[in-house]
Amino acid sequence: MSEPHEQISVERLRMAGCLVISLLLFLVCLLPFLFFEFASQALENLHLSRSAALLVLLGSLLGSAVNIPIARFPLDEEVLVPMFGPISGLSILPRFQRLRQECVVAINVGGCLVPMMLAIWLLRFILPAGTGVVAVLLVGIMLNSAICYRLARPIPRLGIALPGFVPAVVALCATLVGLGNPDYANIRAPVAFVIGTTGPLLGADLLHWKDFKTIATGTISIGGAGTWDGIVLSGLLASFLAGLS
Repeated sequence: MSEPHEQISVERLRMAGCLVISLLLFLVCLLPFLFFEFASQALENLHLSRSAALLVLLGSLLGSAVNIPIARFPLDEEVLVPMFGPISGLSILPRFQRLRQECVVAINVGGCLVPMMLAIWLLRFILPAGTGVVAVLLVGIMLNSAICYRLARPIPRLGIALPGFVPAVVALCATLVGLGNPDYANIRAPVAFVIGTTGPLLGADLLHWKDFKTIATGTISIGGAGTWDGIVLSGLLASFLAGLS
């Protein structure tokens, strides 16, 4: 007698499961549009027009596939590489030679170079704002760099690991504490962006240059996680939140 009820319950569970899966798929499809809107708003807070913000986003997306080598150094590890040569006529036997591996350090265009160029461009708004704003900027950069340096950890075969939201939170707090006066409302987002981008670049990457050998990987790309690497993401997030305050 309970079979029809069990069938109804199973059918309801299936319908509920399909509804949940459909909702999750819809949210996944919606995320890129929400993220694009977030990034556009963050860039507009930096006194960029809508078209200029779109150009920066496209430059970051396209540039994420480009790495510019800036240095290379040998690693401590050596590897055996097979060599093949003719021995006794047609017979071929493998021989091995020992080669020292090397690491190439590169700058990712989309994840590092584009946000750094934007940060330099923003100085045209920050420097004329007065010595107080410049002092907040310098103190924020030093504080963010020091915190990123302490928290960043080199992981062998992977890279430099840093909690993603730390630079953005530090940049936002430094900006709001130093520029809490309403008169500085229009300059907070540029200051937060510059602090948020330079902090992980200096503290997590450049100050850990000596640790690159311990990572023991063929290529270390600064900003190499692509467009939404910690450098650019922390700057955009800090800019977006500073613009809301």
